[in-house]
Amino acid sequence: MANRKKLFITGISTDVGKTIASAIITEALEADYWKPIQAGDLDHSDSHFIKSKVKSQKSKIFPNAYQFNTPASPHLAAELDGITIDLKNIIEPKTNNHLVIEGAGGVLVPLNSSNFVIDLIQPDYKVIVVSRHYLGSINHTLLTIEALKNRKINIAGIIFNGNENRPTETIILNATQLKCIGRIEEEPYFDQNVISEYADLFRDNLMAIE
Repeated sequence: MANRKKLFITGISTDVGKTIASAIITEALEADYWKPIQAGDLDHSDSHFIKSKVKSQKSKIFPNAYQFNTPASPHLAAELDGITIDLKNIIEPKTNNHLVIEGAGGVLVPLNSSNFVIDLIQPDYKVIVVSRHYLGSINHTLLTIEALKNRKINIAGIIFNGNENRPTETIILNATQLKCIGRIEEEPYFDQNVISEYADLFRDNLMAIE
């Protein structure tokens, strides 16, 4: 596939809407999806969510490299299961399709005593940062982007999750000089149709990612 995209989805914190954003991006690009590390909710995991929300028949959901029973930071969830996460065991699945990779929490969430989520981001990945508006979110967003830029990681843009907050969005976009890929409004629910509508809205911006 020409211009095959590998998009790593990270958030400024936990519960900011990474998985909903991942579903929209997966649907928009008819991409494959991979969540390397799942901690907790194994019967209702993020991979299950993506599978149930994406209409695309082309999309393949790859299994987690690691999955743990406890909904906790991966380093702790692994420890409770008597396992140590080893980056050598986190092998990107082979595909000729676009690939959406979803992180766990934010970029400095620990995986073990020395590695963090940011260490999963490969040189050929482009990062999409999901930012949700709350008191302190500007700081969290700018710190996330600062950490990524400090590692010379390529950032494709930002997705805002939640009703429009123009002062917040303006200062973040001006400070980072990043592109807004789209905004996910406060929806009463997310089913396949809602995800598909957002996919249509976001598709052009996603396709434009080099």
